[in-house]
Amino acid sequence: MNMSFNDALQIFLYFLVLFVCVKPLGIFMSRVYQGERTFLSGALGWLEKGIYKISGVNPEEEMTWKAYAWHVTIFSTVCFAALYAILRLQAGLPFNPEKMAGLSPDLAFNTAASFTTNTNWQAYGGETTMSYLTQMAGLGVQNFISAAVGMAVMASFIRSFVRKNSGTIGNFWADMVRGLVYILLPLSFVLALVLVGQGVVQTFGSSVEAHLLDPLKTSAHVVNTQTIAVGPAASQVSIKQLGTNGGGFFNVNSAHPLENPTALSNFLEMLAILLIPAACCYAFGHMVGDTRQGWAILAVMTIICLPLLIFCYGQEQGGNPRLAALGHIEQRQGIYQSGGNMEGKEDRFGVVNSAIWATTTTAASNGSVNSMHDSYTSLGGLVPMLMMQFSEIIYGGVGCGLYGMLVYALITVFIAGLMVGRTPEYLGKKIQAYEIKMSSVVLLVPLFCTLLGAAVAVLTSAGQAGPFNTGAHGFSEILYGFSSAGNNNGSAFAGLGADTPFYNEVLGISMLLSRFWCMLPVLAIAGSLSAKNAVPPSAGTLPTHTPLFIFLLTGVVLMVGVLTYVPALALGPLADYFQTLHSIHQG
Repeated sequence: MNMSFNDALQIFLYFLVLFVCVKPLGIFMSRVYQGERTFLSGALGWLEKGIYKISGVNPEEEMTWKAYAWHVTIFSTVCFAALYAILRLQAGLPFNPEKMAGLSPDLAFNTAASFTTNTNWQAYGGETTMSYLTQMAGLGVQNFISAAVGMAVMASFIRSFVRKNSGTIGNFWADMVRGLVYILLPLSFVLALVLVGQGVVQTFGSSVEAHLLDPLKTSAHVVNTQTIAVGPAASQVSIKQLGTNGGGFFNVNSAHPLENPTALSNFLEMLAILLIPAACCYAFGHMVGDTRQGWAILAVMTIICLPLLIFCYGQEQGGNPRLAALGHIEQRQGIYQSGGNMEGKEDRFGVVNSAIWATTTTAASNGSVNSMHDSYTSLGGLVPMLMMQFSEIIYGGVGCGLYGMLVYALITVFIAGLMVGRTPEYLGKKIQAYEIKMSSVVLLVPLFCTLLGAAVAVLTSAGQAGPFNTGAHGFSEILYGFSSAGNNNGSAFAGLGADTPFYNEVLGISMLLSRFWCMLPVLAIAGSLSAKNAVPPSAGTLPTHTPLFIFLLTGVVLMVGVLTYVPALALGPLADYFQTLHSIHQG
């Protein structure tokens, strides 16, 4: 692989800007979740207090982990029901200039499960299915709320390492409201304004008729106009990126020129994918009083992400091997073309920006796309699939990515403790059988949802009818879909016909299980740790901020993530790759 200086510079600048933002945003988030005054308190404090007053919430009232989990579950259930009702009743609701019909029961279930769980899997075309009211009051609201719920659980989990002999982990309503008011709303407002300035559409007007410069002539008639869908897109695009939601206003997501029109909008939308997840790491270190802990977690995420990003870029920049075998098609990068495998990619962004987006959107549980992953090469498409199969902890979703990685950290210190014959400790808290049992649930549920769901799909006629391709690539489309739903990502290979009762129902169940049967054990661990006393470090304590721990944690993540899915990957993208090489050799 020969990476051009320009492409290397774009990758370098992306991570440079990201890491520059990590510390200031992380400190701000830490202060928000600790209830401290920030520079936005004067401007937005009235909104926070107003929400408490209207809802009757006392932000000072502490909750046990069971009460916290109960409130998370009940609130999410109400959100699910409200969104389902909006989707079903859409035809009779206002702000529907295109007269969109209500969704079928199975598609409404799938979509409600998707947006309530921060997955944002889309088995529909936004501009042809959803009214403006549904996009804003239904999907857009859930983009904020589901992200705030994940961040609230993260805050309670971090507190459990700080508190001693306490039976409480915080107040869910206070954590959620503070995340909404001080973090998600201001960032989304600023980003939406910038995106509108770049040309992202934001209007309540109906579709626009455009006259074609080159009319399309058919045997029956001449087509002179094109109908262009518009709507309040910028406000949804900003939170879909910042909240690691990913659901696009338009069907082709951020490959659409009205959702992502310029190089600057593309960079900012890519930056927004990892902005809050990366800052969560520093917020963690700041809240526990040792920022080295946060940097160590961020280092592990980057050590895994960056090489896979470069590998994905190299596979796509290397071009399509079938075209290369023909010998007459130029796929090399030059001053007049980006080169490489450009099928399913925008000329505006080229290979490098497509690879950055594909890798980061699946590293985080974002799922938005600016290129079609189904058109990637076999090994290039393996990277976004594998990133999801790491259980969305490589940066991960806002909040849930960090608490997922911390669960892996608990398992790492447990393994290290077994190796040296000592009781494992993490940040002064002994890690015992209960924490490991709950951690095991967190690891096994996404695996169960992904592999069992894919197995059911390939063994049933309803599941077999979904992929648009046969053989190994068809299996990859199914495996990618269940990896996306079972790990709450939401991106798709786009080669899977998922709008069927089978896929809508099974994928919806997978999304719900993966979200809440990971979140509830995390809260259980938080309750257990909060009730423990702190243990002072001793000569046998494993430091958890050193290169050794970073190496150990990276190894555990790779072993669990990669080895778990090797058989499935061998039947999917790896088999597809070797079949391609074999057909070229035989041809």
